[in-house]
Amino acid sequence: MVAPYFFPPKGLYLFLFFSFLLSCDGTDQKQAELSIPQRVNELMAKMTLKEKIGQMNQYNGFWNVTGPSPKDGNAKEKYDHLAKGLVGSMLNVRGAREVRAVQEVAVNQSRLGIPLIIGFDLIHGYQTISPIPLAESASWDLEAIQSSAALGAKEASAAGINWTFAPMVDITRDARWGRVMEGAGEDPYLGGVVAAARVKGFQGNDLSSPNSVAACAKHFAAYGFAESGRDYNTVDIGENTLHNVVLPPFKAAADAGVRTFMNAFNELNGIPATADKILQRDILKGEWGFDGFIVSDWGSLKELVDHGYARDKNHAGELGLNGGSDMDMESYIYLTELQSLLKDGLVTMSQIDDAVRRILTVKYELGLFDDPFRYCDTIREKEITGSPEIRAGALDMAKKSIVLLKNDDAVLPLKKEGQTVALIGPLAADKNSPLGNWRIAGENSSAISVLEGMLKYDGNTIIHEQGVKLVNAIPAFHQEVDINTTDKGGMKAAKNAAKNADVVVMVLGEYGFQSGEGRSRSKLDLPGFQQELLEEVYSVNKNIVLVLMNGRPLVLNWADEHLPAIVEAWHLGTESGNAITEVLYGDYNPSGKLPMSFPRSVGQMPLYYNYKNTGRPGAKGADAGSVFWSHYGDEKNTPLYPFGYGLSYTEFEYSDITLSKSELDNGTKIEASVTLTNIGKVKGKEVVQMYIKDHYASVTRPVRELKDFELVELEPGESKQIIFEITPETLQFYSANKKWESEPGTFSLFIGTNSNTIRSIDFKLK
Repeated sequence: MVAPYFFPPKGLYLFLFFSFLLSCDGTDQKQAELSIPQRVNELMAKMTLKEKIGQMNQYNGFWNVTGPSPKDGNAKEKYDHLAKGLVGSMLNVRGAREVRAVQEVAVNQSRLGIPLIIGFDLIHGYQTISPIPLAESASWDLEAIQSSAALGAKEASAAGINWTFAPMVDITRDARWGRVMEGAGEDPYLGGVVAAARVKGFQGNDLSSPNSVAACAKHFAAYGFAESGRDYNTVDIGENTLHNVVLPPFKAAADAGVRTFMNAFNELNGIPATADKILQRDILKGEWGFDGFIVSDWGSLKELVDHGYARDKNHAGELGLNGGSDMDMESYIYLTELQSLLKDGLVTMSQIDDAVRRILTVKYELGLFDDPFRYCDTIREKEITGSPEIRAGALDMAKKSIVLLKNDDAVLPLKKEGQTVALIGPLAADKNSPLGNWRIAGENSSAISVLEGMLKYDGNTIIHEQGVKLVNAIPAFHQEVDINTTDKGGMKAAKNAAKNADVVVMVLGEYGFQSGEGRSRSKLDLPGFQQELLEEVYSVNKNIVLVLMNGRPLVLNWADEHLPAIVEAWHLGTESGNAITEVLYGDYNPSGKLPMSFPRSVGQMPLYYNYKNTGRPGAKGADAGSVFWSHYGDEKNTPLYPFGYGLSYTEFEYSDITLSKSELDNGTKIEASVTLTNIGKVKGKEVVQMYIKDHYASVTRPVRELKDFELVELEPGESKQIIFEITPETLQFYSANKKWESEPGTFSLFIGTNSNTIRSIDFKLK
């Protein structure tokens, strides 16, 4: 029997409707009055164990989200997990419409409506590509780096992204490692201040702003010390190097308020980082008090089995959670194994609750519970993506990232009219390589090429020849680069173009995908036929300006010996050609300084300025000429271009260093000052660098360490006094007592234009 329909009076409808509104308003008001920890606790009290574990699970995009939902297979299972609240995060879903579609499933179909946090590798720009991070670090301009990260966050957030897997703050001393392009180079101090600048740029002053995204310091830890520079390889370093070199940039990121960390693929002293309790629980969450969450790297939980550290996936889940990893990226292990591990007493409920609390806290801080669709405005996306503001920021950053390595006889800047310029090289007209690696949302071949940039200056005649191809075909993101080693067909035409030119600009280097993850190299020369092309062109015209596009230091001995001018232009992103051309023609005076030492030979790897003296630094006195000291028999110890090196179109003069006093006590400071003068003819910027050497300590110390720097711009003839403060804290290091402290002793202080400066003065710490 069917019950008769009941039609309530019209007034009852209105009463129920307004009661519902008042009820909702009261609930929202109550929620707004609660603190984030209180809101998290209230929500967690409602969650089942499965829902909690679901928050610890991250999936890659697995179906066409604006199309129909999957009907069968693995995608159907993942979709059901999403609808049941068993997914806390997704990555590589982008675009306001697409993100809204997955967010609607999570919010509208799951029992508790917990929103997703959407992750993406926003490494150096979203669709508008900025210079690779190594290039940005060459600017030594922290305000510009912070602004670049902020503009990238603004563009990405307009496309639905609210979490970036950046900055990478791994210190590396080996240019063979492909991921040098993602970091700030070899120095922990520069790496630390750059890390802080990028965190502040991504996250802004208010994480709930729709222009901000949560940042992620990666890869914790020591990934940049992979043996032989081979990606994913074993790391085996001592406690001294770990604490004094590797960890400081991570600590700087934590101090800057970074909300997430990512652990690493590598093992460290026999323990895979994803399960390293000392790193994650003792140091990061314990000693440093980090209250955000840690995400694994892609599949690194299941890779514990491949490492030979876990016997199976179940064991990997146990080791991962006990080690401190809060969210599982694309291993599916927490989702399938944690319940049984908890039942068997191999993990604890408090560990699961702690991980979930951290994840939910960041979601609340992003404002996702107040408005899950705050990042899903298609109108805003259209207005911001590729806007004049974003493009102008990319151009500004690109110009500041360029390093002038050589400029004999003032070959640069080029004359703007009346010259014939031969523009030669496989990268001269390339619109794809300048984007570099890790530009997932960037459109292929969307960069301004050097040819396009130079054609905007119409006072000269430009003759363009490719010379040789660099690659046989444009590779996909995950493919090896197929370098051309058979076709020299264009070399003759390039020589003919150069023969009668007033000046030759050659654009050579690495293809954009030759650096980055999985792109280690055993050689650091110009790949393919480029060196042969360079020498052939040189045989008919020696007036060559070499413009380099690369994601790592290269071996440039021949070029340095023979060519009058060399410009390090890295992979500068969307506005690459415009930036390079402005520098070549002198409309922008280059001011970049190298964040990594450039080797004379790949056999010098690893190479870095802050090395230890050793007991045999050099043969002296009666032993002069002896072989029994730390050196190579076939190469110098020194780099071709040192850390901190870079020239300008003007010239700077340094005065002697003066100290406010020669002895330092606890609670006091020394002021070290120099006067910098622009003695050239054009306005320019100089990075004034301060290094300190600790003469003796409880553990051996480097020959010198960068401790501070200042970027100064001066008009011709202008002088400025630069003052650095030295306190006992400046002199701290991780000592034999296994703590950060300064020790009494004698110190040398150096101030100059790069890490090789000899201008110094001594002082003492009592």
